[in-house]
Amino acid sequence: MVSRNKSDSSMRDKFQLLRSVTNSHAESETSIIADASKYIKNLKKKVEEINNVTTSEQYFCDPTDPMVTVETLENEFLINITSRKNDGGMLVCLLEAFEDLGLDVVEARVSCTDSFSMHAVGSSN
Repeated sequence: MVSRNKSDSSMRDKFQLLRSVTNSHAESETSIIADASKYIKNLKKKVEEINNVTTSEQYFCDPTDPMVTVETLENEFLINITSRKNDGGMLVCLLEAFEDLGLDVVEARVSCTDSFSMHAVGSSN
């Protein structure tokens, strides 16, 4: 009898812990399990959303996709960038990268039709 009481007490403690972790207000064990199931489904959905956002951000700023060439001129740099795809965030991503590198864009030509192409002259700050 003593071991069964300990087991019942341990099980109740585990249900209370599950209830608190999942922010459940349920009283019955069945309802606590149902709330925990909903909680897990919501967590899975959030993880998928985060993965989708992360994947799309990496896609816009993936340094292996664009072909980049840089030539040094006297006091400037000639930068050519081409990519097979034209994504909405590509130009912004590139300009942020130039800024991070301390480059000022002096002159640029950008084509954003089916593919992406940028020919820019930059100088260091």
